[in-house]
Amino acid sequence: MNAVNIPSTDGTRIATYTAGDPANPAILLIHGWAQQSLCWGQVMDRLKDRFHLVAMDLRGHGASDKPMDPAAYTDTALWGDDVAAVIARHHLSNVTLVGWSYGSRVIASYLATHGDAALAGVVLAGGILALGKARDDWMMGASSPGLDRDLYTSDLSRLIPATARFVDACTARPLDRQTYGQLVAANMLAPPLVRRALFAADWDMRPTYAAMTCPGLVIHGEADRVVSPATGAAAAKAMPKGRFLPYPGIGHAPFLEDPDRFATDLADFVTAAVHKEELT
Repeated sequence: MNAVNIPSTDGTRIATYTAGDPANPAILLIHGWAQQSLCWGQVMDRLKDRFHLVAMDLRGHGASDKPMDPAAYTDTALWGDDVAAVIARHHLSNVTLVGWSYGSRVIASYLATHGDAALAGVVLAGGILALGKARDDWMMGASSPGLDRDLYTSDLSRLIPATARFVDACTARPLDRQTYGQLVAANMLAPPLVRRALFAADWDMRPTYAAMTCPGLVIHGEADRVVSPATGAAAAKAMPKGRFLPYPGIGHAPFLEDPDRFATDLADFVTAAVHKEELT
């Protein structure tokens, strides 16, 4: 993959990684809370021959800059500008945004501040639908990071085991050793201040997704212990052109647990969205 750093409107540099021919339909991959673009590796490997793929490290994560001001993570406009900067720098037109978990908040921020005129579609995988006081209890799984205070401490003797527990909870079945190790290591790159600030805002994203005019696909594991499957169903229902696709026996990371199916479903959606075909 090729790496490019892109400045956002506040000067924060966003790390991006690309694969595939820029002439092919574009997909922008947006990871979740305390993660990094490496999580999309299996999807990119499966789709790079047919699509132009770009993955971005969220501000505060991975190789992107990590501002130490909490306001850098609560401002919806900044999240939207990050996505817009990546789209502009990589010349992505008619692009499909794919968001895992917290990536749904990032996509909603882009929709709220920039609209969906440049998009072919939106795909959520285990996506969240509200933050802070706007989040209902039924949206949270038993292993939601909001329920484990050790995920936000600077005490490494507590932070590292808590991070390992969280990564364990992201899948219904254990991941292979290499992938598991990568996810834990990626989580550790997000400082505790960043982890805390990501959940500091109060925002119900349902009205934003209800205003979306492009098609949407919501993929959600029925065994998700981090974000409840009911949240995925509610997200698809909010979208005027939304479709809910549950994965039986799959947890919070469907693209890691069943990458072949996820890649096929994503490719089918993007192809139909780009050509404005009816989705079934």
